[in-house]
Amino acid sequence: MKSEIYLIQENGELVELSQKDYDSEDLLQQFLEKYPKLIPGDQINELSPRKWILVAREAAIPDSENSGGRWSLDHLYLDQDGIPTLIEVKRSTDTRIRREVVGQMLDYAANAVSYWSVDTIKSLYEVRCEKESVDFEQTLESHLGPDCSYEEYWEKVKTNLDTGKLRLLFVADKIPYELKRIVEFLNEHMNKIEVLAVEIKQFVGKNQKTMVPRVIGQTLKTQEKKSGSAISKRSTWNREKFIDTISNNLNKHQADVLKEILDFCENNGSLKWGTGAIYGSFGLVCKKISDRTLFTIYTSGDVTINLGWLEDNEEMCTYRDKFRTLLKRDFPIKDDLRYPRFKPDELFGNKSAFIKAVGDLVNE
Repeated sequence: MKSEIYLIQENGELVELSQKDYDSEDLLQQFLEKYPKLIPGDQINELSPRKWILVAREAAIPDSENSGGRWSLDHLYLDQDGIPTLIEVKRSTDTRIRREVVGQMLDYAANAVSYWSVDTIKSLYEVRCEKESVDFEQTLESHLGPDCSYEEYWEKVKTNLDTGKLRLLFVADKIPYELKRIVEFLNEHMNKIEVLAVEIKQFVGKNQKTMVPRVIGQTLKTQEKKSGSAISKRSTWNREKFIDTISNNLNKHQADVLKEILDFCENNGSLKWGTGAIYGSFGLVCKKISDRTLFTIYTSGDVTINLGWLEDNEEMCTYRDKFRTLLKRDFPIKDDLRYPRFKPDELFGNKSAFIKAVGDLVNE
């Protein structure tokens, strides 16, 4: 039975939109590729809504060490915790969606864990970014924010793969009762793997189109059961731990530069320490500008300029422009890449300029 939804226009007119089947399965796949938010992350985890990073569409899954790929997964996504999310798309008119698709997905999951490596997934992601002519590090970090480095993120992905921590999503315009029952059963009884269905209905009318997603199979019980992460336990860093790590991992000059910047930050604002399991970090907070960090420095020497959560006011434009000149790179505050990152060599070679740029902003 088809359903309807209603839109109230600004002029008070009531517009009826009727449910309409997708013209093809490929069309629904295209929507998912273009609009990852159609997978409602807040319905999967209300306390920590999932954010999606597309790795690849039609990702090949081998069935042996030497196989080039026996199956083709519709979509492979990662979330902010590095959990591989396998997505299989079917239309409700496809009879395979009732039971056959479950066996198909379990084949994918079993072989992905056995024959995929973190390098495989990383390579797929970087190839996609190259095709789209985007910077793969900055694109990933724009989703994650400044509290997780590129290297640390892929360590998370590796840990999840090694421990078999996956998410399996069945996506369709309508989830049949048989599949719903199987999904609920699997999600309740599988400890490491989250199994869910996403129903995305399409409504059209008067030259308008609306898509309404709904997650099926998630319960408070299973959400609490699977909220724990296989990632190493995180703890808040401090000065002693940070200095000890950079002294062991960086050369003397590099470590001295970071210590000098740390001292400067302690004397010109308040520090916010990171909670990375592998890479430590700290950020400078200047209360008169923002309660958020102006930048983040990692034990690897990397730095992110945290423009993404700062207001686009005159002071922040000046701050951005100082770093644009210093690094000879452009990063508009409202651009998708809101947390531009630059490498240790850029920082170590411009330490004085870096401190002056921040100092000018703080003092002003």
